[in-house]
Order: sequence, then structure tokens, then C-alpha cells
Amino acid sequence: MKGQRHTRIPTCTYRVQFNRWFTFSQAREIVPYLQALGVSDVYASPYFQASPDSLHGYDITDHSKLNPAIGTRAEYDAWIAELHAHGMGQVLDFVPNHVGIADSRNAWWMDVLENGPSSRYARYFDIDWQPLKFDLRDKVLLPILTDQYGRVLERGELQVRFEEGTFYLLYGERRLPIAPGTYRYVLDIALQNLADQKDEDFYAELQSILTALEYLPKRTETDPKRIAERIREKEIIKRRLERRCAEAPQVQQAIEKALAQINGKPGDPRSFDVLDELLNAQSYRLAFWRVAAEEINYRRFFDVNDLAAIRVELPKVFEAVHRLTLDLVSAGAVTGLRIDHPDGLYLPGEYFQKLQQRCGKALAIGLPKDGRAIYMLAEKILTGSETLRKDWPVHGTTGYDFASQVTQLLVDSSAETAITRTFHRFIGHSVPFGHLLYAKKLQVMKLALANDVDVLGNMLDRLSEQNRWYRDFTLEALSRAVRETIACFPVYRTYLAPGQPVSEEDRQIIERAISAAKRRNPAMEESIFNFLRDVLLFRFPASLDAKARAAHTHFVLKFQQATGPIMAKGLEDTVFYIYNRLTALNEVSGEPQQFGLSAETFHERNLDRQSNWPATLLATSTHDTKRSEDVRARLAAISEIPELWHHSLQSWRMANRRWKRTINDLEAPDANEEYLLYQTLLGTWPIRVNGEPESAATHEYIARIQAYMGKALHEAKINTSWIQPNEEWDAAMQDFVAKILDCSARNKFLPVFLPVAKEIARLGAINSLTQTLLKLASPGVPDIYQGSEIWGDSLVDPDNRRPVDYDRRRKMLESLAIATPDELLRAWPDGRIKMFLTQRVLRFRREHAELFQRGDYLPLHASGTFVECCVSFIRQLGDKWVVVIAQRLSSHVGFLPIGELWKDTTVELPETFSLENVHDLFTCRPLQNRQVKLADALSILPFAVITNLP
Repeated sequence: MKGQRHTRIPTCTYRVQFNRWFTFSQAREIVPYLQALGVSDVYASPYFQASPDSLHGYDITDHSKLNPAIGTRAEYDAWIAELHAHGMGQVLDFVPNHVGIADSRNAWWMDVLENGPSSRYARYFDIDWQPLKFDLRDKVLLPILTDQYGRVLERGELQVRFEEGTFYLLYGERRLPIAPGTYRYVLDIALQNLADQKDEDFYAELQSILTALEYLPKRTETDPKRIAERIREKEIIKRRLERRCAEAPQVQQAIEKALAQINGKPGDPRSFDVLDELLNAQSYRLAFWRVAAEEINYRRFFDVNDLAAIRVELPKVFEAVHRLTLDLVSAGAVTGLRIDHPDGLYLPGEYFQKLQQRCGKALAIGLPKDGRAIYMLAEKILTGSETLRKDWPVHGTTGYDFASQVTQLLVDSSAETAITRTFHRFIGHSVPFGHLLYAKKLQVMKLALANDVDVLGNMLDRLSEQNRWYRDFTLEALSRAVRETIACFPVYRTYLAPGQPVSEEDRQIIERAISAAKRRNPAMEESIFNFLRDVLLFRFPASLDAKARAAHTHFVLKFQQATGPIMAKGLEDTVFYIYNRLTALNEVSGEPQQFGLSAETFHERNLDRQSNWPATLLATSTHDTKRSEDVRARLAAISEIPELWHHSLQSWRMANRRWKRTINDLEAPDANEEYLLYQTLLGTWPIRVNGEPESAATHEYIARIQAYMGKALHEAKINTSWIQPNEEWDAAMQDFVAKILDCSARNKFLPVFLPVAKEIARLGAINSLTQTLLKLASPGVPDIYQGSEIWGDSLVDPDNRRPVDYDRRRKMLESLAIATPDELLRAWPDGRIKMFLTQRVLRFRREHAELFQRGDYLPLHASGTFVECCVSFIRQLGDKWVVVIAQRLSSHVGFLPIGELWKDTTVELPETFSLENVHDLFTCRPLQNRQVKLADALSILPFAVITNLP
């Protein structure tokens, strides 16, 4: 009989980014600090074998090995032992969708490149071995070259090498296998070089090896017996060749001479002919990375050529990639899993069910009734009113949705008209969000993900040929219908599955997308869209046989895998760098077209979480966020000062106009880029301990802003891009940043910028404390991104992966023991006030975990003059309760200390609450009255947690 146990639910997670600069040993050293902070579980980035220099770990090359750049198994075990000694668990970020293929240590990918369709791992990857382009049949397009293939070849950058009986291609630091059947291109020449030694045994042996190569099963073989023969025989041939070279140096010398001839001489194009022929005979076709989007024939993670998708829906693949993880679960080293990018999976729901079953088996427990054997989170990006699928056996999302909602809560919605008008006037035109998103998704499908959509068009064309009603539709019309429907898709993807009824939610999404596509394309035949709609909704003609139904189903599942990356690339990686009205809202899961969220709506979202997903993660900063929580908190404050913002922009533009360049009759940087830059500076400008802004920017700060703006411009794809860089424009942006941040007396910008930076920093600090408290007390599991327990000014990656100074944080935490709340508030720029808030609430949560995991959530409404500036709620379990009071829209009330400025604003505790032993968690002051005056409750700090618990 299998045992039963309660799933471990963290009270707080702390995200750490492992890489060669932050190792298992270093993680072990900070465990006591994290436990003292109040953290219950470390939330670890991927740490399986990846590229040695990887900053993130998502480019895994082998799921069955730890990354040696991070540490040994002994060092890993020591870290786990330290966690257990402090009563802490570990949530692991697991990547089931893709692997890194840039590193030759990926044995699966190297085998595919060597053996093509006959590789034992060929089916592990999502490769189209029979694409429309004939030259790519039975090949993988490999877009790794930095220039056109012919130029790279004739510059001598592609070189064949020979080691230990094996030939390989060297390109820079990349090492690619050579198919054994093509060794003859070299060995034939080597044999000619040995012509005067025909009587030697090694000559006959080399002839024998060449004969064996002729009989080697072709790389296009798919028969299992022939594949097994190929696997066996090719290795025998390599060993024979290695042994012959060792025993007869003449053979090694002949091969080296042949390679010198084949590898060509720059300046002599014809000398590369044999090498060209050799490379064309491989199972891969080398290509320039910038021009390969239309022909690439393996599914990727988004448009990242070095990340190839794997088919985890296949049992062999599932077992291989989860073996080590399940061992760690069984050993208790891993107590929770965060599943990366489930939207890329063929059948996400089925995957979660299978993984929970395997975790239950690993833990030797029966699967609970809710199907959740282990704490599990889905990295699911929700849009609009979309909710997480309730049939997924997970505990919630990774918290992007909460981060978006709490940022919206901090925005003053009454300023929408003024801020929008200022944005449009500054850039010189309006930017309708819906039209922009539609256009940029089409752009993504035309450029970065062209082949993904072309494949869908071809699949749909083949389906139409099976139905006499639809066979007249042309390939072009069907492909366009696919593109237009995806461009109008309102969410990342749907979740239809074979043998299951179509959910009402999915039906509405598809109907909505089809209707929008029809409206945008009135000249297209409506029946084309109707045909696509019926296919996507599993409305199959009754005449279809089982094989045709399977083909229809496969199209739908492939369509679902494609819509997410297109939405992500069009929205997150393009529109979010163009629609700069208020960039605090340009965040993963964010909706920048919405301007602000009422307290009532925020409460509704929290009530839904408490009811349906009480253990979902609550994030404010992550490795994926475009800006840190503190930067966003500052930028949200712009909505509170619309007039100052408007006038400041005009003066800043005038002061900096002389630093712009004219490129092709356009100002560089353009107005929208300049608008983004000013927000970026406000969000990140350093503040001294006395609350005054730094008078000058450091070289490091300027370099960071230049790097960020460079990435932002390339992502926007307006004046420059990754595929087609405009070096002159890029240089103009870099120079503009340097000039406006120059600290010399001639700089007219900084004197008019710094006063605004000071005001925004003050308002942003209160916003940040508010969102921190709301995260720590709302239904769900709060997550802290590494280092963000104090102020942080990080921007998008790689800026947010900079090393964290834990020695500094450890000393700051120790200093809290002798610091008073009012002292911490006066010194707010040093960040200890945020750490103080975090530690107090986390320790309280840890001591009263049931209250926060199972307790009710009750909105508490304020009354009085500043009712809109207060967010408050109750968490209650039986006779245990806490009241949370936080401040928003601070400019309406005033900066700290502001107690009496709250005037008559109050919140009233329920009559059923006893006032015995009631006190404030932070100041320890007792509460004497059921009617809580904010002038009293917030007289020392801009937040309060009132409770009857010790």
C-alpha cells in the first residue's frame, strides 16, 4: 500500500540564477541568510548541463547531468543538505520543451547531424525531413553562419579536421560531425596519396575501409534493423581507421595531406569545390543565420536558432529528459517544479498529468484525488480575462499575472487621457494598440517565424484536397487565412486535445479570432475562414476515415504550438518596445492598452486566486521581466504627475535636440525612442542616502543605459533590428545617451531632469513598498527574485542577471535588529525599509502558514477623503486574522511622514473581531479602536499589518 503525504506548499520562494558565476557552493553559503529573511524554498533556475557560459541555463544539452560549470554532484548534495538542515525546500525550473544545440555536448543533436533521418534520435526533435524545398529533403537547415555560405566557404572558415578515427567540421568554436558515408571524399584522395605504397598492408586496409563505407546503410534509412546496422558498422569503421592511423603513420599523413587539399586556399575559389561537395552531402545544410527564417525546418523555441524543440510527448523522450529530475524528486532534493513554456508542448494537459503521476511514483505515494503529487507551477502567460485551465493538475502560474495586476493597481487611471495625449503629441502620431499588435504579429510571421506558418499553410492545403467542398481553395489563400487568424488571436494559444470535447473557452477564442480575421479581410472569400474555423474546432466531415481525422487533429495541435511564439514575439518582443505610453505596463502578461486597475477589481482577482489557485506564485520581478519591480513602481508614478510629465518632456527635448543626428532625413533617435529613454532614466536614476538624486551618472550607469536602449531599438524593429542592423542609427542612439548624461557644465538636461527624478523616486519608493506588502499578504505564494529584497534598478536581461552582493544584504539584515521603523523610513534610499517589511511579513507567514494558505480573503473598504489612496483587506482563519493596509496614489496625500495628511480616512474592523492583543506587526503599537484612522495607523510607516496574533 502506497503511503500518503501532504504536498509541501512553500510559504515564500526565492529565485536564484545559477551559472558559472553563481554555483552550488555559493548557493549553500546563502542558505542561512535566506532562512533568516523568512524564505521557505529556493526557486532554482535550470542547472542541468548547458553551454558553459550560459547565464540562464535554458539551453540544456543533457537533462541527465548537472552542469559542471555550476558544480559537482557532491557540491550539489552539500547545498541540498544545507537546505534540509534549515527546513527549506527547492522548486526547480524544468525545461521540457527544448534543448540547446550550439554546444557539441548535445549528443542527440550531434547524432542527428551525423546520421540524418537514420539517427536513433531523429524523432526526438520536431524536424520536417520532407519540406517543400527539394534541396532540403532529408536534411536539417543549420543557420549558424555569420555571412552567406559561399563567402564563408571561400574565406576558409569551414575546415574539416580528423581526430581519433573521426572526421568533423570546425567553424569558429563550433564542431559539427561529418557523416561516415562521406568520409570517402577524404579517403579517396588519401588513397591516391599512398599510390606508391600499394603493396603495404595499410593500403589494402584503407581500401577495405572504403569498401565498408560503400556498404554502410544510407543516412536516409528508417528501417530499425538497418538503422541498428548503421550504428554498429559506422563505429567499427571509425575504430578501424583510428587503429590503422596509429599503426601506420603514413595513413595519418596521407589523410592530413588530403585535408590540406580539400580545405582550400582563400583567393582560389575552385580549391573549395571538393569541400563544397562534401558539405552538400551532409545531413545538414549550412546557412547564413539572418536569411534562414523562411526555410528552417526544425521547430525552435520562438525564433532562437540555437534552441531546438523536442517531442516530449513521445514516451522515450519523456523518460530520457525526466530521469534525473525524478531521481531528485525521489531523494527529496527537489520538492517542487516550475514547468517552463508549457504552451510549446504538443499536449500540455496530458504532459502535466503524466508528470504528476511519475512524481507520485517517485515519491512512492498514491496520486491524490486532485492529481497533484508535487507542488507544480506552469509558466503560463494569461491575457485579459483568460484564466488558467482548471483541468491542469498544477498549483498555479509563475506569477506574471499578479505582477501585471499589482502594477496596474498603482497607476492613476484618471490620468489616462492626459498621459495618452502627451505621448501622441511627443511622438507626432497616435498608436492604436490593437492595430499595432496585429501588424507586428504579421511582421513576425513574415520574418522571424515564416516557415512555421508556411508549414501550417501547406498542411491545411493538403487537408482541403481531401474535401470536394474545399479543394478549390488555393495554397496562397489558405496560408493567408492561417496568418490572418493567428494575427487576430486574442490569447497565446488554445488547448484542444484528441478525444476530448472542445471547451467553451476554446470555442469562443477561435470564433473571435476568425470573426476578427474576416473583418480585417473583407475581400477574402468568407468560406476559407469558415473551413479553417471548422478544422480548428474539430468539426470533421462525417466521411473522413481514421487516417484523415488524425491528419486534421495533427494540424490543430501544430497550429496551437505556433500561436504562442507568434504572440510572444509580436507582443512582448516588439510591441512592448514601441507602445511606450507608460512603460511600467509593458510587462509579460501585461496589457499596456489598459490604464490602471481599481481596488475593487484587484480584490476580485485576489478572491479568484483564493478560491481556485491558493498556492499560485505571486511575482513582482522575474528573470523574464522587462524591468525590475522597483523600476516599474517608479514609472507607474508618472501617472500621478501628468502635468509635470508633459512640461518636463518639452524642456528635456529642447535641451537635448542639439545631440540628435539626421540620418536619411530622419532624426536619430526618433521621438518614440527618446520618449522611452526618458522613462528609463527616471526608473533607474540612482538616489543618495539623503534622498537626493545623484548629480552625475557613472560610466557604468551610462554603459547600462546604452546597452538597454540598443536592445530596445533592435527589438522594436523600426529603425534597426537584429536581422538588419542599422549601425549608423545604433551609433546615434549610443552617442545621444552619452551626450545627455555628460556631467559637464554645458549639459542643460541634468539640471531640469534631476528634480523630476527625485519626485519620481519618492513616489516610486512608496509604490514599491505597497506592491511588496500586497505580494506578501495576498492569496498565493510570494516569490522574491534574487536581490530584490532591497531596491533594485535592473532592466531586461542580461541586466537583471548581474551578480548579487549577498554580503551586503546579510549585513543589512543583521542591522534590522537594532533599527526602529521611523529610522528605517528616514533612511529609505538605502533599501533596508523594504527588507524590513519583507522579513517581518515572511516570518509572520511562516509562523502562521495556515492563515495565509487556507484563510479567507475579505476586501476591506475605506471611507473618508482619500479612500482611493488606500488598499486594504483581511486574511482570516477562524478567530485568527490580519488586516493589511497599503498606500497608493501617494502624490494625492503627500510624502512621508504623512500621518495627519490622511485627514478623516478610516477603515473599520468587523464587529466580530475582538480587540484583545491587537497590534501593528511593524511598530508593535496596540490598537484601541475598531475604527482605524489612517492618520494613526500610517503615522510612522506608509503601510500597516494589524493582527491579533503574536
